[in-house]
Amino acid sequence: MPSPFRSRALAVVSSIPVGTVMSYGDVAAAAGAPRAARQVGYALADLAGHTDVPWHRVVRASGALALAESTTGALLQRARLEAEGVPWRGDRVDIGRCRHVAEPLKSP
Repeated sequence: MPSPFRSRALAVVSSIPVGTVMSYGDVAAAAGAPRAARQVGYALADLAGHTDVPWHRVVRASGALALAESTTGALLQRARLEAEGVPWRGDRVDIGRCRHVAEPLKSP
């Protein structure tokens, strides 16, 4: 069973609209733990291969992909973002043009 934070983080990621991205820190803040960006990364890394959670919409604050360049995962992430119309500046997402700002989740 996922932790309460992990459940909130995945709910935030699931709410990111097509064609936009959030940073790991953005997701952590919206999930109620602004200093837990690394835990967001762990939660996404633990997802099963075939998931409905749009993990590809989460990037580093600089717009860079967190996955190592040229790996299957990084190529898949870039292809999915490009298919959604996310703008790029070289090898980074132009996060200034497509950052989604989520409202913090309300506590139950």
